[in-house]
Amino acid sequence: MQHLFVTIVFGIKSMKMKIHSKKVILFVTGMLTLFAILPAFSTKPFPISSNDSILNWMKNENVPTVGICIIEDAKIQQIKMIGNIEYHSPAPENTLFNIASLTKPLISMTTLKLVSDGQWQLDEPLCHYWTDPDVVNDTLNRKLTTRHVLSHQSGLPNWRGHEPNGKLSFAFEPGTQWKYSGEGFEYLRKALEVKFNTPIERLVDSLLFKPLGMNNTRFYWDNTVDSTLYADRYDTEGKLYAKEKWYSANASNLVLTTVEDYGKFVIAILKGNYLSPEVQNEMIQKQALLNNGNEVGLGWFLIKNLSNGGYALYHSGSNRGQNTKIFLLPKSKKGIIIFTNGENGNKVCEKIISEYFDSGKEILNRIK
Repeated sequence: MQHLFVTIVFGIKSMKMKIHSKKVILFVTGMLTLFAILPAFSTKPFPISSNDSILNWMKNENVPTVGICIIEDAKIQQIKMIGNIEYHSPAPENTLFNIASLTKPLISMTTLKLVSDGQWQLDEPLCHYWTDPDVVNDTLNRKLTTRHVLSHQSGLPNWRGHEPNGKLSFAFEPGTQWKYSGEGFEYLRKALEVKFNTPIERLVDSLLFKPLGMNNTRFYWDNTVDSTLYADRYDTEGKLYAKEKWYSANASNLVLTTVEDYGKFVIAILKGNYLSPEVQNEMIQKQALLNNGNEVGLGWFLIKNLSNGGYALYHSGSNRGQNTKIFLLPKSKKGIIIFTNGENGNKVCEKIISEYFDSGKEILNRIK
């Protein structure tokens, strides 16, 4: 502002106009008054003020659409949509993405909410409510608990369809090792549905989506979804994959949502008022240790002892032609959510995190 004022004053002088001194004083006074009131009507500058760099990254990696939500002080500071989708140029803020495995934190928080409310137990065997037919004769099914599922220590494969015989089986005793598992979340879904006699989509809707105002979030396609808002998937060369729709809920994958809706979810976590204090604290305790030295909590991966003294919660999602990421700094109540619809979206995500998120470079180095 001071530099602008000086420019104006010298600009007036350089014009060498014969202006009455009283008029000059009135003009300058008016300008100063205007500058004084401007901050009251302006917003805090967005951290992502230009699209140029991100557009170049997207172009280089053949990623057509990127959605970003930046959280500061447990509030949405910025929502940024960059690129286009088939029926909209530019892509609108309510663009829908398939968030892949970012579905898992939604299921985790819903389950922990039930634990907070005393309606579900972390360490109760799931066989009290559900036993998958594939493992009914394996006694290890009696040891499987919610804690094992949320920390990926179930011993179950990621997907049974990738197993040699296409059947579910335990690779190890639950709780003794770590192995990422989508099937574990599906196993938990079946147990929850039996216990509460409610489909998972209705359970999550009543406990999470509606209370948090996540009105644009769905587990599957229905007649309320505007398909023109969907960010279709693209391969490494930028070629469009065939559009796919699904009509049943999966506890591990496929939720449709917007970056703003997911931001509302993040805010509830950062504020710490969605779960009870005891369960919130349990969520960030080490349940398992990864090879890179990072930890696994309940529903989240954790990076402890950052150089700023804080810690990070993170999760990612990846399907063919889709990459999504979320990083949270609970102590400073900051977060970033990135959705992309390209096979190479992960590379764009990493550049954005490195450039625009506190401790971004350190965090990316720690998860290698």
